[in-house]
Amino acid sequence: MNAGLSEFVIKPSSGWLPLNLRAVWEYRELLYFLTWRDVKVRYKQTALGLAWAVLQPLLLMGAFSIFFGRLAKVPSDGLPYPIFAFSALLPWQLFAYALAQSSNSLVANDRLITKIFFPRLVIPLSAVLSGVIDFLIAFGVFVVLMVYYEILPTNAFWSIPFFVLLAVATALAVGLWLAALNVEYRDVRYVVPFIIQFWFFVSPVAYPASLVPGPWQLLYAVNPMVGVIEGFRWALLGRTQGPGWELMISVAVIALLLTGGLYYFRRMEKTFADLV
Repeated sequence: MNAGLSEFVIKPSSGWLPLNLRAVWEYRELLYFLTWRDVKVRYKQTALGLAWAVLQPLLLMGAFSIFFGRLAKVPSDGLPYPIFAFSALLPWQLFAYALAQSSNSLVANDRLITKIFFPRLVIPLSAVLSGVIDFLIAFGVFVVLMVYYEILPTNAFWSIPFFVLLAVATALAVGLWLAALNVEYRDVRYVVPFIIQFWFFVSPVAYPASLVPGPWQLLYAVNPMVGVIEGFRWALLGRTQGPGWELMISVAVIALLLTGGLYYFRRMEKTFADLV
């Protein structure tokens, strides 16, 4: 070897890697661009555009009010059933959309992944954040409904961003696992709709959590969306008991899922360009 020259051997990383979340912050402009791109693509060449963000929860609220509220006589904690249902649909639709988009985000952006280097975590994160726009629009509709039913916001109204953050974190936590698995096993995308549908029925969207028998409450609370939805209703309407042990369990489950998802995603990241 000539004097003054050094030899470097580049090897692929192995084992569990550090999360390196700082890199995501360094690529925040790309995250912003991808988030807005997802929003624009979703409503591109649609007749109603952003109006779909209003129509979807309103139509679901109407269907729930007829079949669950009037026909099945499902209790609604002393609230008008449309308000009861809509208050749960807000965090639920944010979660469901973010989970569906993030789980398929890597495969949908295969050309981007194979051409340039950037933290791959930016892709599922942008897919999750794009759902916040729809949430904000639907939340404005809910405020109008509160005025119509003459319901005043509670003193806990300030805690709503916390529950929104929990819904986003839950979707990202599960979405990271599914997105990484979807790169290697493409049939994962066919399982995601079933997961979301099943998750809906085991979450207190169309019914109050109080209907679940006492012995099952602890197991029921393992579903992180239970604490999110019930906390959201409490913060907006204040007719139910404030967050307690159910919310603590939900936060603990979300933290475990998110931490595990981040490390698993980071470990599999080096194979994405080859498999996608």
